[in-house]
Amino acid sequence: MAAVTAAMVKELREMTGAGMMDCKKALAATDGDMDKAVDFLREKGLAGAAKKAGRIAAEGIVVTALTDDSKKAVVVEVNAETDFVAKNEKFQNFAADVAAQALASDAADIDAFMAETWAKDTTMTVKDALSTQISIIGENMNIRRFERVSEANGFVASYIHAGGKIGVLVDVETDVINDAVKEMAKNVAMQAAALKPQFTSRDEVSADYIEREKEILTAAAKNEKPDANDKIISGMVMGRINKELKEICLLDQVYVKAEDGKQTVAQYVAQTAKENGAKITVKKFVRFETGEGLEKKNEDFAAEVAKQMGM
Repeated sequence: MAAVTAAMVKELREMTGAGMMDCKKALAATDGDMDKAVDFLREKGLAGAAKKAGRIAAEGIVVTALTDDSKKAVVVEVNAETDFVAKNEKFQNFAADVAAQALASDAADIDAFMAETWAKDTTMTVKDALSTQISIIGENMNIRRFERVSEANGFVASYIHAGGKIGVLVDVETDVINDAVKEMAKNVAMQAAALKPQFTSRDEVSADYIEREKEILTAAAKNEKPDANDKIISGMVMGRINKELKEICLLDQVYVKAEDGKQTVAQYVAQTAKENGAKITVKKFVRFETGEGLEKKNEDFAAEVAKQMGM
């Protein structure tokens, strides 16, 4: 049986919001398997649906770059050790240069990108340019990830939140491009930044994901109402799945600026299309949050957990 450490308890607690002792019990019951421990807590009604986006720990910045016609865009994350460096002008200028390079690049992944010639100094690779910046700034840095979005029949909208903590791209297919449509696209990007959806629409949600949710929610419902029949349990489960989909699918979310508090993002897009005589489809979005899924060492907190739990 795997030993349950304070760091594991800390991670599970941050992922689920459950209490420390409940997290310890869940890890012990699942032999230290983090995903199974999350499901264990949810079945016991001790945690909400884990978003599993990871802990926001590493510092850095998210930058976007677009072509002049906004037909192509890229979002890039560049990390540093401290927030102080992330706010440094040299670091931010370097991140902007990385985004410009990624926009023009054909590299399919980060390894290929790091190996290509640095546009601002052809005697170096991107990796060499990064090493140079590390020497200049005096702190470890990393070009972590990038993603490009192209839209020939419309445009790509970009939004940066909180000075680079979050960056969003939205792919908009439309036969009308004017200020109203652009504003709609920016509002949708702001929605994605604020409410952190996992999917664009229900069409992206796999059958496996739904089945797994049904299993977890069915177990949770039976624990809540052990005397309920299958029909009641099924109704509870489907109601909760529909509620979850409205939270995790961008187009199903309630539009944050809706005056009636009921209009969905899909309805807002449709309203904009009608008002401008356009055919508009929000095809996809990409959302990067600085440090997502990365862990910064926090020995004091782990020690505190260990002390409280006698580990």
